[in-house]
Amino acid sequence: MWIVKGFSLSRTLYIVVLALVLLLIKPVILLLHGRWISFPNINIPVISVIWTYSGLAPAEMGTRIVSIFERVISDDHLNNIGAQSNPSR
Repeated sequence: MWIVKGFSLSRTLYIVVLALVLLLIKPVILLLHGRWISFPNINIPVISVIWTYSGLAPAEMGTRIVSIFERVISDDHLNNIGAQSNPSR
C-alpha cells in the first residue's frame, strides 16, 4: 500500500516516464526474444502414448495391448505408427 500512497501518487511524472520507457523498449525486446530461444522443427501432430502394466513381458504387452491400440487408432491420414515395449523395472 505504501507504493501507491507514498510513491505513485506523489511522483506521477516518474510513473508516466517509466510507462513510456517500457512502451518504447517493448518492440526491441520482442524482436530480440526470437533469437534467444530456438525450438526444434516438429512435424505436427505427434502423439505419444505410454502404457505401464507391471507383470507383463514386453512381447506379451505388444500382442495384448499395443497392437490392439495401434489397430484402433490406425487411419489413412497417419504416416507412421511405431511401438516399443520395454520390461518394467
